[in-house]
Amino acid sequence: MSSLSELLSPEGIRLDAEAADWREAVRTAGTLLEDQGVADADYTRAMITTVEEKGPYIVVAPGFALPHARPTDGVARTGLAWLRLATPVPFGHDSHDPVSLVVALAAVDSSAHTRAMAQLARRLAEPSTREALDLAGSAQEVLHVLDGRKASGERHHRNTPDTAAEAEDRHLILTVCGNGLGTSLFLKNTLEQVLDTWGWSRHVTVEATDTISARGRASEAAAILTSGEIAKTLGDVGVPVRVVENFTSTGELDAALRDLYDV
Repeated sequence: MSSLSELLSPEGIRLDAEAADWREAVRTAGTLLEDQGVADADYTRAMITTVEEKGPYIVVAPGFALPHARPTDGVARTGLAWLRLATPVPFGHDSHDPVSLVVALAAVDSSAHTRAMAQLARRLAEPSTREALDLAGSAQEVLHVLDGRKASGERHHRNTPDTAAEAEDRHLILTVCGNGLGTSLFLKNTLEQVLDTWGWSRHVTVEATDTISARGRASEAAAILTSGEIAKTLGDVGVPVRVVENFTSTGELDAALRDLYDV
């Protein structure tokens, strides 16, 4: 699995760019992928179409969007593009607009980029790291911040609820996005951080997936975690569906778990 440093190069970073709206922001990030030979123009158009059809679920945290599309849409190799906007633009998200950071993901399959997504989710979850990224003056400085900071939430355990010891069966929780490649991995990583902290990792399996697969596997799951837009698309699947606003917030995921398991 590839790390952040393997998928993001200085050529894929553009700082303080101007964009008239969210489409231009995604198009500019897509152009960075195209210029690196990561993906073609069809993939850029597919990223825009995904938002048009499924809503702004790619806005996974305040001011941060992760546009992506399916691996078949013109991807040559797995890679990232990092676009920081001089003037934030709205994507239509109820609570996380406007967006100033757009990180475009292109992936050849559903697994090669999982390590990089976990690293990025941890970096962006730390306010001081996000601030440093917002203030970085060069592509090299962005890479230095991403590579040089220890992620918060890594193995700082606290007392776990007593009910953890009672969970003898291994439960499945699905984290869901439109394509099962980007935002669902962000959510999976944050949820796994909380499970590690609780000491529940041996009891709960978390899998990132897309809406179609989630409907088919809902009967196997204890719950589904996703965005508001995707929850509407899923409808009633027969298991609890919890909407998460900030996919990098361990506090919000902690509350969601407590609600699901009545802790």
